Amino acid sequence: MTLIRPFQGLRPAKDYGDEILAPPYDVLSSAEARQQAKDKPHSFLHISKPEIDLPEDISPYDPQVYAMAATNMAKLVDKNLLQQEQAPSYYAYRLTWAEVVMTGLVAAASVADYNSNRIRKHEYTRPVKEDDRVRQIEAVNAQTGPVMMAYPDAPNLDAILKQATLRDADMDVTGADGVRHQLWVIGAQETIKALTSGFEALPAIYIADGHHRSASASRISASRGGDADAIHHSFLSVIFPHHEMKILDYNRLVKDLNGHSVEDLLSAIAEHFTVSKSDQPVKPSRVGQFGMYVAGQWYELVVNPRLVPQDPVKSLDISILSAHLIEPLLGVSDPRKDDRIDFVGGIRGVGELSRRVDEGDWAIAFSIYATSMDALMAVAESGQVMPPKSTWFEPKLADGVVSLIFD
Repeated sequence: MTLIRPFQGLRPAKDYGDEILAPPYDVLSSAEARQQAKDKPHSFLHISKPEIDLPEDISPYDPQVYAMAATNMAKLVDKNLLQQEQAPSYYAYRLTWAEVVMTGLVAAASVADYNSNRIRKHEYTRPVKEDDRVRQIEAVNAQTGPVMMAYPDAPNLDAILKQATLRDADMDVTGADGVRHQLWVIGAQETIKALTSGFEALPAIYIADGHHRSASASRISASRGGDADAIHHSFLSVIFPHHEMKILDYNRLVKDLNGHSVEDLLSAIAEHFTVSKSDQPVKPSRVGQFGMYVAGQWYELVVNPRLVPQDPVKSLDISILSAHLIEPLLGVSDPRKDDRIDFVGGIRGVGELSRRVDEGDWAIAFSIYATSMDALMAVAESGQVMPPKSTWFEPKLADGVVSLIFD
């Protein structure tokens, strides 16, 4: 198999995209999904979060939930509100949000290349989340949640995608969050061949968001086996030029000062950082700069450059902050399990940090400069993993734009 291949996507019928498209399944709680899908019988949330159509006390992992997903998808197909493409196609998918414009390719990516690490990873996965996706995929016989990926510099691929979007979009929907989702079907055989060969020439592509979705697809592929060309040996992906992708900061809150007074903590921090008071909330504008809010005061922290190693993971700003402040001074050594730390996506702004500290539930907050795509790709190339909660991608892919139906 090639790195990517076209497929017969299942997508909203003309003029129904606005009714069907929904936020990704993993950014909403069940309660939030119930509210968003209220009075929206065709929302894809009935497929991606099907517990919303069952009693509120049901576990989202109950077998009834997955059965409901299959029932709800079948209803939309039966009503011709979701329709399958007549021939294998690629799709250009553009996200527009504020100043960000990202145009990627919707394709079926090779599980074999995922398994061999030609499709690079940078995160660990959790078995319970993998199990959930496997059950959902098996129930609906499709992969409905796309994996967001990036490809390295390839002007030829950028040009093909640009050309594909010069006509009116086949779907054009603006969500309640202000993100515009546009889709163009790419069915011309010459263009399909050019895209397939262009991606095949790349040494690697990189998972940005969707490690559980890709890992679950690998498990499905292994369990089903059979013909190597079967579509279940692929997974649904949207692959963007890495230079167009937007990573926001992913900030930290810590419950207490680990027995330190503010004065003692500032003195200890000063051994590794230059510390300056700030009259304004600090949103870092460069690598090595941090904001800290404690006891009603913002501080700017700048790390001593001599503390920054060459290693692609240890040199990340979040690694520096963890190694020289959060772990040794605040006592948080395992952010995956310690309930004394919380994470706030940059979409909420640094004002959210001071607000939550001022409310009294958290003692100290840190704002962090956003990880770059180049840094993420360097970690993936090294075969290592990013620290937990290192990247917050915006805008996010919608569920329901295109689904990959298995044979």
